[in-house]
Amino acid sequence: MKGRIAAIVMSALLVLYLVLVLQLALRLIAVDNGISMTLGIALLVLPLIGAWALVAEILFGVRTQRLVRELDAAGELPVDSLPKRTSGRPERAAADAEFPRYKADVEADPGSWKAWFRLGLSYDASGDRSRARRSLRRAIALERSTR
Repeated sequence: MKGRIAAIVMSALLVLYLVLVLQLALRLIAVDNGISMTLGIALLVLPLIGAWALVAEILFGVRTQRLVRELDAAGELPVDSLPKRTSGRPERAAADAEFPRYKADVEADPGSWKAWFRLGLSYDASGDRSRARRSLRRAIALERSTR
């Protein structure tokens, strides 16, 4: 729950920032000066990129949570039994030891969104966030194509 509240607060702050940048951009465009107008137009791009990134991250989170609920309801969500560090993150050596099992599941059935999702969780536990996100995106895409 703390993570969700933090995400909402950060999203609200980003929206506030984007609104302020948009206002500044419009003020700069209104000035009768070529440089100011160019800067204002360039600043219009930042809110668009920021809004796109915010929407993409929120959709990723919502879709991932939906898959977690679906796996949990089916009793197929991996049990988090890894030893933890003080920070609460799993110990990497223990996570790495479990990784081959999830990788083998994906190799055995590359069309299974559930296998890709569990692989993504395993990557995350091992500390490889970029591969975790790629695997979770793959799981989302596979699940959406099966609907």
